[in-house]
Amino acid sequence: MKTSTRGIRSSSSDRRREVILRGIGVSQGIAIGPAHVVESAAVDVPEYRIPKSAVAKELDRFDHSAAKSREQLEKLADKAKDRHGAAGEELGYLLDAHIQMLGESRLIRGVRERIANDLVNAEAAVSSHVNQILRVFAAFDDPNFTSKGDEVREVGSRLIRNLTRTPYRAFSGIEDGAVIIAEEMSPSDTALLDPRRVAGFAAAMGGAEGHTAIMARALDLPAVLGIAGLAGRVQPGMTVIVDGIQGQVIVNPDGATIAEYRKKRANLLRQRRELARLRDLPAVTRDGLDITLLANIELPAEIAQALAAGAEGIGLLRSEFMFMNRAELPGEDEQYETLREIVESMGGKPVTFRTLDVGGDKLVGGLAQSAGGSANPALGLRAIRLSLSIQKLLEIQLAAMLRAAAHGPVRLLLPMITSAREVVEVRTVLARVFKRLKRQGVAIPDEPPPVGAMVETPAAALAADALARTCDFLSIGTNDLTMYTLAVDRGDERVAALYDPRHQAVLRLIQFTAAAGAREHVPVALCGEMAGDPANAGLLIGLGLTELSMAPGNLARVKKRIRGLEFGATRHLADTVMLQTDPDRVAEILAAFEGAS
Repeated sequence: MKTSTRGIRSSSSDRRREVILRGIGVSQGIAIGPAHVVESAAVDVPEYRIPKSAVAKELDRFDHSAAKSREQLEKLADKAKDRHGAAGEELGYLLDAHIQMLGESRLIRGVRERIANDLVNAEAAVSSHVNQILRVFAAFDDPNFTSKGDEVREVGSRLIRNLTRTPYRAFSGIEDGAVIIAEEMSPSDTALLDPRRVAGFAAAMGGAEGHTAIMARALDLPAVLGIAGLAGRVQPGMTVIVDGIQGQVIVNPDGATIAEYRKKRANLLRQRRELARLRDLPAVTRDGLDITLLANIELPAEIAQALAAGAEGIGLLRSEFMFMNRAELPGEDEQYETLREIVESMGGKPVTFRTLDVGGDKLVGGLAQSAGGSANPALGLRAIRLSLSIQKLLEIQLAAMLRAAAHGPVRLLLPMITSAREVVEVRTVLARVFKRLKRQGVAIPDEPPPVGAMVETPAAALAADALARTCDFLSIGTNDLTMYTLAVDRGDERVAALYDPRHQAVLRLIQFTAAAGAREHVPVALCGEMAGDPANAGLLIGLGLTELSMAPGNLARVKKRIRGLEFGATRHLADTVMLQTDPDRVAEILAAFEGAS
């Protein structure tokens, strides 16, 4: 008997029958093995009032816990240096961010203020302040802020463990081939797992864009997160299947299910070997049209994965990671060193730096003191609007990018552009910074790098002709373009079903932008999630796009699809789709094209 459930309560019958628990597949693959159930690391947080005379002592106790936490993280950072590959590199970046949070940060200052002003013990002050930060982050449908919330929670937990002197229970006694089941897997825990011993893991908390998910993908460990009440449904030693493709965990599978999944796992490994052979082959259609496949990068650690997948460059490097979880904004030299390492690691392949894309209520670091909130953050002072309003911020970032461009090919990408005038203003700032660096004898290219605009609003798409005349390239961001065109917040479950990048209005804006670029002989790329779905490849090529940028994990599958297409057939497909008015009919046409080619 098979049961599909998201329930929390466990019963003796659950231990005998097969149960399917659904969550979010964050790292593809299939793991089959005995469950190693990790006890919850939650610590009871005492809460009590303190007299004013005890404030200094309580502050001293908190400072001691922060110092001890920093010491622990610094030791972990030393161990991370011994770990090669993307997981070790990512863990290093993560631990550095955690160490910065334990310095003179808003987190530390906020806790100290709560102790002094609210007259509460340090544990309660940490818990209260962390929860306030998490509530602010939770107000946004933004993976970056979900990820940063996880980091703040982890640092807060470490502070509380040290304040309460609760020992940390690391994984121990794990059976070879075991599947880890936990309420929560921290990124640092995940990074230290040995894929030769652990088959995969599942946890009740977490999402696809968090650092735990990034670590799992870097280690190539099958993982499913976001399964409510998971630990209560699994007993130690039970056979468990983690299906990172479908996003489900099967507890106590019967013999037929185990046999089925062993076959699926064997097929998946075979497919991966086939895709790996495509790494050095071009993404070219059967009738000779070359398509450029690039990678979208959130964090530097993903570069190794992009190169391993055969990316021809970075089509979108989100620069926000340099600004998160810190009290002070990064200076020119710090940004330059970080960007230089990225450019050099790409070995001559082009890197597209996007300028800072935050704002409104999504303010990071010292920016919170420079710009106020917005009643509607999605429509407020954000992205290029914020950069142009604080030109010193833009000048520093452009200077760092210009200096990094001396080490390899670089492009500059401007987010949330709505008019050609904004591009002209940025070019003016860029020219001024370029002249200053030349005058100072700083090593930069002979000419400024190409400048492009993100087309992620209807205004930008409809003004694509003008943008193409002021830009060296355009890049369509279908995530925001879909949101702004359809007025749909996909994070709101009440309207999420209306979010459809194949909606006729969105497709027409993509087609209009591609055509404008062709008329002006300006390259047009597409860098939204839509690019990473192989089922969309034929339609996008037919609409005139020859450069696609996507998450590294999707590159090989999209390349395989492209190599099986004919450009002439994709043009006919696009013409047919653009005549439709029914979204269901569009889906049917694309499915039929997928099956026939």
